[in-house]
Amino acid sequence: MVVIVVLLGVAQIVLPGIAAQRLRDRLSRSGTVEKVEVDAFPAIELLWHQADRVVIRMGDYRSSPSRLASTLAQAGDTGSLDASANRLQTGLLTLRHATLAKRGQQLSATATVTEADLRASFPVLDSVQPVASSGGQLTLQGTATVLGVTATVDATVQAQNGAVVVTPAVPFGGLATVTVFDSPAIAVQAVGAAPAPAGFALSAQGRLR
Repeated sequence: MVVIVVLLGVAQIVLPGIAAQRLRDRLSRSGTVEKVEVDAFPAIELLWHQADRVVIRMGDYRSSPSRLASTLAQAGDTGSLDASANRLQTGLLTLRHATLAKRGQQLSATATVTEADLRASFPVLDSVQPVASSGGQLTLQGTATVLGVTATVDATVQAQNGAVVVTPAVPFGGLATVTVFDSPAIAVQAVGAAPAPAGFALSAQGRLR
């Protein structure tokens, strides 16, 4: 019995550090890691890839949308997750001060989008700003210039069947609906936005399926 207690004590000290280092090594392939903490009690849970609490702080993080969704889905065995990145680049989109919190199966995320980053990603865009946000969806108003012609168009961003879709407010706009995020492991429930310096702040709530 004494031996078992000693082994469990050693595991409690050693295993969280090993798990944190492995996670740090994996994340460093996609960006700059500033801090990783992994807590579990008993620590032997980590042998089954289960943790009570994980904290991740990154300077920058780069990932394709599909790989990002897969990474988020792996948080299912973590009771509490707090992750942030000063700069998150996924696909063509760059997000600033991105945060993700997980409590149980619920997820909440925030990020800032600057107009400069949007213009760099989509050169035809002159400006984008939120004009309404309620009921779990938001309306963006964008000005674009194509072939010397400038036009202003509204678009609705909303959660639909767990995915995030964008529908332009034009005749037959439903035919031009674009899915910007869809994951079999994550159901997005609501999105929102508010004006912020040099851009706007996004928020989203969801849950693990």
